[in-house]
Amino acid sequence: MASNRIIFSNALLIFAGIAGYFLVMKIFGLEDVAELRFLNFAFVLYGINRAIKTNIIKNHESVYFSNFLLGIGTSIVAVALTIVSLIIYVDFIDPSFMNVLEKSSFWGQKLSLPLVVFALAIEGIASSVICSFILMQYYKNYKVPNNNMIV
Repeated sequence: MASNRIIFSNALLIFAGIAGYFLVMKIFGLEDVAELRFLNFAFVLYGINRAIKTNIIKNHESVYFSNFLLGIGTSIVAVALTIVSLIIYVDFIDPSFMNVLEKSSFWGQKLSLPLVVFALAIEGIASSVICSFILMQYYKNYKVPNNNMIV
């Protein structure tokens, strides 16, 4: 399986999880509870883990740096999709969401969409590296079994 396919399929999975989670939060009126937003970390960890595991199993790739970059790439694509959807959401669906972000203790006052996009990009890249590094600590000693032995 091509690495790009692994990255995009798992990035879409992360994005779908985060988008679905925020939709459920909106339906139940919990979008203003900022602490619940930390749970999207679980979707990111799951998607990166799945990408690395798929690369190891299907591509027989056990090189640390290769899998580390695959994990980062997967998360960065998911972050980009999430940022694009946030821009569409704030511009066309619910412009008052910026007020929700301003009321949370994490963002502060007088927010603009470009500032939020920049902050999400930085946070997303940082979490990509951190999540990939954490997961690679588990996979760093994992060796692909050699199934091509002649008996």
